[in-house]
Amino acid sequence: MRKRNESVTVEHERAASAAAPAPLDKGCSLRHSLRLPAAAAADTGMKRPLGRHTVPAALWKNARGKDQLWFEDALGSSHPVILYLHGNAGTRGGDHRVELYKVLSSLGYHVVTFDYRGWGDSIGSPSERGMTYDALHVFDWIKARSGDNPVYIWGHSLGTGVATNLVRRLCERETPPDALILESPFTNIREEARSHPFSVIYRYFPGFDWFFLDPITTSGIKFANDENVKYISCSLLILHAEDDPVVPFHLGKKLYNIAATSRSFRDYKVQFVPFHTDLGYRHKYIYRSPELPRILREFLGKSEHEHHH
Repeated sequence: MRKRNESVTVEHERAASAAAPAPLDKGCSLRHSLRLPAAAAADTGMKRPLGRHTVPAALWKNARGKDQLWFEDALGSSHPVILYLHGNAGTRGGDHRVELYKVLSSLGYHVVTFDYRGWGDSIGSPSERGMTYDALHVFDWIKARSGDNPVYIWGHSLGTGVATNLVRRLCERETPPDALILESPFTNIREEARSHPFSVIYRYFPGFDWFFLDPITTSGIKFANDENVKYISCSLLILHAEDDPVVPFHLGKKLYNIAATSRSFRDYKVQFVPFHTDLGYRHKYIYRSPELPRILREFLGKSEHEHHH
């Protein structure tokens, strides 16, 4: 039997149905606390990240009144699972993130997400290594419960750095996810910092690299998406809005060009989907696109077919 106590804390939430389109954060009664094994926590300094599990809309009625074990077992139902890795600002419960969970739930996906150590109500101190370990632990937690169902990884903004760190490690240990989705990705944290709107008035000053960028690199923060994609072997979908003011569109397109020519992707689909400036999706509103369900069905549908055959 699986050890039920080896887990993150998960807020299990029902998806909003068409008849009850209330926000997911309202009317959610199940919040169960689970802890990491003591040895794992001691070895890594991890302080159990806190998370959310949103079930597919088809399971919404059945989820009412159910306990922790039901929700864990539900991951083994015939629905794919998305591990969502959020960006820098706010928490797993941010408005645009909840809206995306609703979209994904309506399309039949479980969505499991969490706050990295130091974010939201997850205690601990943030670090690139720690955030990557947190994601690896949650992925393994999902795989231990999801049976043969496809598991996808979706990273947004800073979460794309966590996602490619994670997937590179999964591929190195020969347990890749069924697909990787990067929303509003950058190439590496140094190029993103140089392009960030906060740096616009400083970036042309003499010594900008030395004063602003070198400390980022020397502190060990890299989030090197451009390097990681050279070691990733699974289908890759990149989504980016042309009017993104936080992570410039050209960085996402540059990352795609690197991945598309990488030998590691020679047997896998690599797709880049731009969203025109006129749509106004900017950095975090791609979930509003009426085309998103079709894009995901066409892209992930192929991945699911490959998974089962």
